Amino acid sequence: MERKHVNIIREIIYRIRAGESERQIGTNLGLSRPTVHKYKLLAEEKGYLDVTRAMVEEEELLRELGPAAKPPKIPSSIEPHRDYVISMLEAGVEMMAIWQRLRDEHGYRGSYSSLRRFVSRLDLEKEPESFTRVHTAAGEEMQVDFGYVGKLYDPKSGRIRNAYVFVGTLGYSRHQYAEIVFDQKIPTWIALHRRTFEYFGGIPKVIVPDNLKAAVKKVLIYDPILGEAYRRMAQYYGFLVNPTRPRTPEHKGKVENGVHYVQRNFMAGRTFESADSANQHLKHWIIEIAGVRQHGTTHQAPLALFNQHEKQALIPLPKEAYVLNEVRMAKVHKDCHIQVGSCYYSIPYRYVSKKVSVHIGEKMLEVYDEQQNLVCTHVLLTKKGAWSTRNEHYPTHKAEYLMQTPQYCLKTAKQIGPATHTVVSLLFSEKPLYQLRSVQAILRLEKTVGNKRLEDACKRALFYGDYHYRRIKEILNAALDREALPESPPKEERQPHLFARKSREFFINWEEASK
Repeated sequence: MERKHVNIIREIIYRIRAGESERQIGTNLGLSRPTVHKYKLLAEEKGYLDVTRAMVEEEELLRELGPAAKPPKIPSSIEPHRDYVISMLEAGVEMMAIWQRLRDEHGYRGSYSSLRRFVSRLDLEKEPESFTRVHTAAGEEMQVDFGYVGKLYDPKSGRIRNAYVFVGTLGYSRHQYAEIVFDQKIPTWIALHRRTFEYFGGIPKVIVPDNLKAAVKKVLIYDPILGEAYRRMAQYYGFLVNPTRPRTPEHKGKVENGVHYVQRNFMAGRTFESADSANQHLKHWIIEIAGVRQHGTTHQAPLALFNQHEKQALIPLPKEAYVLNEVRMAKVHKDCHIQVGSCYYSIPYRYVSKKVSVHIGEKMLEVYDEQQNLVCTHVLLTKKGAWSTRNEHYPTHKAEYLMQTPQYCLKTAKQIGPATHTVVSLLFSEKPLYQLRSVQAILRLEKTVGNKRLEDACKRALFYGDYHYRRIKEILNAALDREALPESPPKEERQPHLFARKSREFFINWEEASK
């Protein structure tokens, strides 16, 4: 059996600790009961279900499970009969009859289960399915979603932007929290949940979000790997996340009705100066109008039902609010660095050209590989264009990697001498990335002439105000670094790009100078 992603396994353990049955977990995560049972046995054996212990981390799980082996893809035995099967399905022939005809007329010897698996993977139009209305207990569930509400003025950016309303609807009372925002990004998504919990004064046991990019990594019914930031938030607050199945809004009817209700009954026919103004009116509208209306399904006022029965059934709020660790994907470049915002962080060279997961906290940055193994950490940089580089992240047998960042060039120059360090600092003060190649060329001269000659050449270059690579190389070629500097340069010679000797003196026997 193929091993599940470590996040899925950890989610199974988390739900078992939260009291869900194997059947519930299988239904909510789209897993078979034997799969859930297998990982439950592992958790029991390792003591992961002991609620007095901290929740097991990904690193420990990976050590226990080992690397996931990808099973070879075996073509279906039905594949040679694909066209025939599709034609029979489109003609309305039931699968059992198709299987029997394959055996009788086409010599097929595979099982009926193989046919069912093959058909389940076909993207064919199906008859619409009926569904039953789900009733939830007090404090059990909240459904959340976004809806477009038009364009509003954003005072922070000073321009008109597309606006969206976030709606969280409690499944029992139908009481709502709503807020208008300008994006659906991870920080906004997390912050809206936090404010929703604070508004209700507690946390529902289960949250059903739409399959937003910020909430679910893969919009697949049977592979709901929760977005890392959202998953960590859920475990911090103690709620479970059951993503809505794609293209099946019947699983999320309460909140979609809530979004439409806000769109049609609050936004329609109204204009607001800004999103701030709209949110002030929206807060009042939820309490004074939406909260006291008689709901069409419960036939009771949502606010009254919430205060009487649901508020006390919610999970209590923790002492401190959740602090977001934003998660991004980044590719490791050939210089062994990733770019996060406008800053650069080194990554071990074995990850070059690979993608890593970057967890951004308030002060620290953590990097994980595809198997969620911790790769390295860095202090979060705040200055635009800053570099955080560790020498051990470079391969020892490829020194050229060490010359790829201004930070390392400055360190190397300082080891050669103060004049060399000053030259490099001055060059980087102009245009760091533009001057990088020139600085690297200057530092490579040390391999040819040694530390002392390069340091003396840089002293002469600084003395006469021209410290670029071409001039330093000319000083070395002419052996002018071996001569003492005067106390002060002649006034007529003290011009940019001039040296202590007249220009004719540069045209000397280069062979003699290089000895």
